[in-house]
Amino acid sequence: MLVAAPERWDEACFAVPAVRALVASGLRVGILCPEEQKEFWQTLDGLAVIDFPPKAKPKLVANEIRGSWQASLGWENGVAMEAFRLAGIERRLGPDEKHFRKLVTHPLPLAASPLEHRVRYYLAAVETLGVETAKAEFFAPASLQEDASAACVLLCPGSDFGPSHEWPMERWLEIGGRLQEKGLRVTVASVDGGRAMGKNLAEKLGDGIEFIHAAPLAGAMPLLAAHRLIIAADGSLPHLASHAGATCVVLFGPNDPAWKRPLGKRHAVVRRHVECAPCLLPKCQLDGRCQSELDVERVWNAVLEKLQ
Repeated sequence: MLVAAPERWDEACFAVPAVRALVASGLRVGILCPEEQKEFWQTLDGLAVIDFPPKAKPKLVANEIRGSWQASLGWENGVAMEAFRLAGIERRLGPDEKHFRKLVTHPLPLAASPLEHRVRYYLAAVETLGVETAKAEFFAPASLQEDASAACVLLCPGSDFGPSHEWPMERWLEIGGRLQEKGLRVTVASVDGGRAMGKNLAEKLGDGIEFIHAAPLAGAMPLLAAHRLIIAADGSLPHLASHAGATCVVLFGPNDPAWKRPLGKRHAVVRRHVECAPCLLPKCQLDGRCQSELDVERVWNAVLEKLQ
């Protein structure tokens, strides 16, 4: 079975337990993914990884997979699902929704709900095939063989989800300064799609701060795993860090942590719930209160708990 990888990083991380369950079932399983995700999916044992370049045409991707797979599974529209159809894969599984009817031959009764964690959407698909998913090893971090340094903490103030997901700079400065006072080595990361908050924070914190641009994200996983703790805005980076085995404190704003928190019980989510949340918007239509009302002490207490 060839699986279409979700193209968003958070969704790709949420799909991992379902893909692992398929592999463990004894099926020959492959993943068709964007090129930037190749290193990420290669961390899963027993999985054949087939990648395609940016802006690839479905017809060309179909030529690469034609005749090699008897069945496919996808969760979202995109290059991979269209390639499955053009390649003539006999059994094409996907959501039972109107806009998928030309792409799938075997619709699955999947219902996305914000009332449960997003990982359930992916697990439900493989459960309809009779595949067992309730095993702890399906949810375990990747084995990157990186030992986290007890003295290293990474800060990622920027978010590729949009500016409404970013905490004010002066509060990041307060957290960074307190970490330095405790004698911890602080690394600051920036991500593609942010507003250069990482670079600005590193400059303001001054000497002794290591700065990295975490791009491509998949290639940064070993570096993320080498830090004792990662404090980050809600975005793609903490999901990759969780997969890499890091412990995260994630600052949520317009998103819903019950639906989209990183996988794993070791993480902490910090938020100030306001009347308009979760709006899920990349840009706030009001006054940014979910970020401005999240105070330093609440975040610092979560950080101290994880450091201990």
